[in-house]
Amino acid sequence: MPLSRREIRTRAVKFAKQWAGATEEEADAKPFWYEFFNIFGIRARTVGSYEVHVRKLDKALGKIDYFWPGMVLIEHKSRGKDLKKAAVQAVDYLHGVKEHEKPRYIIVSDFARFVLYDLESGVETELLLEDLPQRIELFDFIAGYEVRPLREQDPVNIRAAEYMGELHDELKASGYGGKELEVYLVRLLFILFADDTGIFEQDAFYNFIVDQTREDGTDTGPQLARIFQLLNTPEEKRQKNLDERLKDFKYINGKLFADPLPIADWNGGMRVTLLECAGLNWSRISPAIFGALFQSAMDAKARRNLGAHYTSEQNILKLIKPLFLDELWDEFEKVKGSKPKLDQFHKKLSELRFLDPACGCGNFLVITYRELRELEIAVITAQLKGQQVVDVDKLVLLNVDRFYGIEIEEFPAQIAQVAMWLMDHQMNQRISAAFGEYMVRIPLTRSATIACANALRCDWRDLLLEGEHYDFILGNPPFIGHQWRTIGQQADHEHIWGKKGRVGRLDFVTCWFKVASGLVIGTTTQVAFVSTNSIVQGEQPAIMWSVLNRIGIEKTFAYRTFKWNNEARGIAQVHVVIIGFGSPSNKKKLIYDEELMTDSVGPHQALQINGYLLDAADVILESRGKPIWFKHPINKGSQPTDGGGLILDDSEYLELKEKEPAAEKWIRPYMGAFEFINGNYRHCLWLKGIGPTELKNFPIVRSHLDTVVQFRKGSPTASVRSAASTPTLFTQDRQPETPFLVIPEVSSENRAYIPIGFIDPIVVPANTVQVVANADMLSFGFIQSLMHMAWTSVVCGRMKSDFRYTPSVYNNFPWPEQATTAQQATVESAAQGVLDARAQFPTASLADLYDPLTMPPALVKAHQTLDKAVDQCYRPQAFANDAKRVEFLFEFYEKYTAGLLAGMIAKKKRSR
Repeated sequence: MPLSRREIRTRAVKFAKQWAGATEEEADAKPFWYEFFNIFGIRARTVGSYEVHVRKLDKALGKIDYFWPGMVLIEHKSRGKDLKKAAVQAVDYLHGVKEHEKPRYIIVSDFARFVLYDLESGVETELLLEDLPQRIELFDFIAGYEVRPLREQDPVNIRAAEYMGELHDELKASGYGGKELEVYLVRLLFILFADDTGIFEQDAFYNFIVDQTREDGTDTGPQLARIFQLLNTPEEKRQKNLDERLKDFKYINGKLFADPLPIADWNGGMRVTLLECAGLNWSRISPAIFGALFQSAMDAKARRNLGAHYTSEQNILKLIKPLFLDELWDEFEKVKGSKPKLDQFHKKLSELRFLDPACGCGNFLVITYRELRELEIAVITAQLKGQQVVDVDKLVLLNVDRFYGIEIEEFPAQIAQVAMWLMDHQMNQRISAAFGEYMVRIPLTRSATIACANALRCDWRDLLLEGEHYDFILGNPPFIGHQWRTIGQQADHEHIWGKKGRVGRLDFVTCWFKVASGLVIGTTTQVAFVSTNSIVQGEQPAIMWSVLNRIGIEKTFAYRTFKWNNEARGIAQVHVVIIGFGSPSNKKKLIYDEELMTDSVGPHQALQINGYLLDAADVILESRGKPIWFKHPINKGSQPTDGGGLILDDSEYLELKEKEPAAEKWIRPYMGAFEFINGNYRHCLWLKGIGPTELKNFPIVRSHLDTVVQFRKGSPTASVRSAASTPTLFTQDRQPETPFLVIPEVSSENRAYIPIGFIDPIVVPANTVQVVANADMLSFGFIQSLMHMAWTSVVCGRMKSDFRYTPSVYNNFPWPEQATTAQQATVESAAQGVLDARAQFPTASLADLYDPLTMPPALVKAHQTLDKAVDQCYRPQAFANDAKRVEFLFEFYEKYTAGLLAGMIAKKKRSR
């Protein structure tokens, strides 16, 4: 048990006084460091060694003055020597230290001065001997008090998961598998953590494996089984002649070691892997992320990209801070000056209940618990007001038994429960460091409630006792688009949403929104979930919120689209939003937008938050087949459904021109979104109207048609199979007969504008572009404007993060009917100006012209002129930003559609 801070400081005063008066002859490094470690109640020789020989980088033999593996390396010099050179020498020694034994700290000293180097943070701290008592906290790591900053990408987390993965593979290969293997590894996880964090005596487990098991590993399994049994046996029930070395393993309880497991057969290689794993410093492991790493390490393929399988702490904080944490800290600031109010607030904290209904390995629960314990430390500090701590255990009210989770897979559910215990212990260490009294909750008497169940098929309230309720529901449900659901997930989706209407288009994650909404309506429970941003784009907001709005759900905060990125190697970025909701309340409505927030500008306080996460009316945009305002309809381009038979690559095109030149009149330029933006058209066979006699003269063309026939006959779609009888035609022919406007269906999010343009009808547009036939210059001006772009960026769908333009974007776009003839003429002139500016660069593709880095100034200016002309058609006042444009458009849309609906109702009444 660590000494109290008071005792450590007292010993530091004596040490400084003793060695300050030592003469040159009396000054000896070994007793100096012996006494230094004794300040913290540590015997130097029990944790490390003096005069350790290592090979330096230049292969020469070096000698470390003192070395505590995994913790600290000390280099000592005579009084007045250059400590910078001593530090360089110490760093050189690291090349000869085994990877798992490399220390976090280096200390160099000359009796009168200390320089402490933290190799993780890069912080260098120098102090004089006389200042040691006042700054003794710098060396908390020696006392075992320090709770280290936990870096998410700390290599220790990765290496530990890799070692555990190797143990998994080796045990599985030996025939030890299934649920028993998972439980076995979870137990080892707890033991390894306990070995370095004060639950056991330091390195008790590591030393036991080294000293009490054979090198060939044949008795490692039975010895581990013996330890598992001991950890489930209270001290008073253990045999009296128990080996002294086993007494260090305290009774754990918590049912973690209760169920008997088969004894595993180990070998020498497995034992070495276990020792490598145990040799790491597990006090540096983060329970918040290690669980997910641990789970992925069990999969050999996932292990190659460890780090891509957990949720970063920063992203979790983006959810829990606006959901509850910020308000709790604000409340603490208000009550901390009043002891009765502070005590009441402390009691309130300890009674809050949290549920993660898709908890995985418990990341959200673990971070939530950690942050609440940090707040509790501030509360206790304010309660004490400098008073001496007598019994810290009685001051801490928060515990893990107020945390609940539901997880469909058993292994991560087990990890989640253990991760909560591990975080509880780390926070107890934090309490110990804060108040100078050692705190440990062993044996385990309380635990988080983690149910292994399908959250979409069970009642979330079943985890509670009668009369209890959840205060907050939170988490990160699975991201699965409607087209990727398994049969089981599809059944779950239909169980929650039913089959009527277009609910089948909703992402799987929305099921959790629906269940939570039904659970919390009429209560004070608040909810927040992370979701892919697809649920606030395109058609999904209308589908989902038309249902949830009827239930009575109100959005309380929103985090607009950001990249769910943990900077791991090769991770695929996911673009997500966070939505907080509950029953209607007086809570502030906050919108977080990383692009707009700065150190001085916080979240936007909204009047209301709509389904697109805007401060605007909660308007539901319908999926319309015709435009409300635009004169001309929009359609996809033509679709061949041909297996490649009608589309020609360059070599096929050249072959056909050379061998069947008469067929060239039946070949047309073919253009999809890629070709339109990048300027390299392909070619296609456009055989509409060809006669059979002429077709017989083109054997190469007929071979292409054979490909079309075979492909269509093999289709699962009846209409496509039927089209096998007309292989000369596209299955969907939407070819305009006059110049038409092209809008690429997918365009990069990096462009300020989606490039659009007029195309000659000789070109066949593919089904990857949207086509507006007979469009005029006025329509082009509005669609190419920043006003329309702002609308598109909010209501369009997304392909990853890129814009996905759909007909509903066009069909619902509010047209300013109040625009005068003169204003419309100004827009037409400015639109022509954009085309003229493009024409100045005939060799440049639209990709080049609209690249943010290469967009010509003349084109930029032309667009600015167009944007101003379009804006003034809506109102004379300028718009501050795109968000204001969209808010205005939603208000415009709401007023117009309300009037339109009223007119339709009146018309129906008149017709009766």
